[in-house]
Amino acid sequence: MDAPASPRRAIARLLRSRAGRAAAGLALALAAVAAVRAARGPAAPGWAVERRPLVQRVVASGRVMAPARIQVGAVATGKVAAVRVDEGDAVRAGDLLVQLDDAEARAALSQARAQVLQAAARLEQSRGPAARGASEALRQAELRVELAERARERARSLSDAGSASVAQLDDAEQALALARSARESALAQAAAAGGGGPDQRLAEAALAAARGAEEVARARLEDRQLRAPAAATVILRDVEPGDTVTAGARLLVLARTGETRLSVEPDEKNLALLRQGQPARAVADAFPDAPFDAAVSFLAPSVDPARGTVEVRLAVPAPPPFLRPDMTVSVNVEVGRKADALVLPADAVRDAGGSPWVLAVRGGRAERRAVRLGLRGDALVEIAGGLAAGDEVLAPSAAVAEGSRVRVRRLPGPELGRAL
Repeated sequence: MDAPASPRRAIARLLRSRAGRAAAGLALALAAVAAVRAARGPAAPGWAVERRPLVQRVVASGRVMAPARIQVGAVATGKVAAVRVDEGDAVRAGDLLVQLDDAEARAALSQARAQVLQAAARLEQSRGPAARGASEALRQAELRVELAERARERARSLSDAGSASVAQLDDAEQALALARSARESALAQAAAAGGGGPDQRLAEAALAAARGAEEVARARLEDRQLRAPAAATVILRDVEPGDTVTAGARLLVLARTGETRLSVEPDEKNLALLRQGQPARAVADAFPDAPFDAAVSFLAPSVDPARGTVEVRLAVPAPPPFLRPDMTVSVNVEVGRKADALVLPADAVRDAGGSPWVLAVRGGRAERRAVRLGLRGDALVEIAGGLAAGDEVLAPSAAVAEGSRVRVRRLPGPELGRAL
């Protein structure tokens, strides 16, 4: 008869029997999981349709436009006596820009005034006592005009030097206008008081001719001063004191002060998306960390056939101080926005430019599904038809044939960041 087993051996047999049963159970469980996975197909990368905010933008680059460019040229030939501005200077309407030598023109005006006085004196001699009184009134009116003109010139010079206000210059201009009006009235009274004989008519004609010559001389003197036609910024100076310039020669280029605008030329395929008033964000290449707001203000009526682009202009309501004409800018025009759109990553859609479709997973199998697209963002596209929220689609990188069993291993969606 065998000796009874020791307690130690009995315990070992018990442990071995339990381990065997556990191992067998684990093997069965793993086999079951493998069978389920085999039935569901391999895991492949993909995404689920979800609701997210979406913005569609048209991106283009261009330049800062000057509101208007004014070319300032010499009206007369002469030597440059002074240049009062430099590139980058801001000027007001009427500010003196370039002074040509005017000694000869001033002498010509003085001579013309003397001829007017001589003609007026001859006319007075041809009239009777009553007419002579009217002539004296005319002479006084002439003197007041001359004094008013000198006062206006002084006010202009002081204004150019910053020593007089615009209001003082306006007062001088108004005083000159009143003096000229009084002179015309005195001239009419003198003509009415005359006897009308042949000598008097000849004297009157001579006086009229002298007055015309005086106006021509005055205009030629004013042509020696080149003044700003409007408020502007000097962007080009092509003249120096001492230069001899000819009539018509360009001396300065001004950028007229006004609304700042941008000009960009996006691809013509975006034309259907663009509308006046659409908001935009712009950034100058020289200041990439300082974006600013803009809005579409103009769409060109024609397309550039050579480049396939269309000009779009944008108004900048609050231009930053660093903005300069002809700066290069990048612009993102917002052409569509939805706060709650059905979206997929743009990479999930195949043949997006033609007949878009996705490889969806339905009932555990890959299925080709045509979709209709809406807004197209930087990384997401709107699914306007063909899929519902929660539907799963495979990434193009998934090596899965249509009709194959497959399950989706979800990838994270793209991060949304505000452009510019």
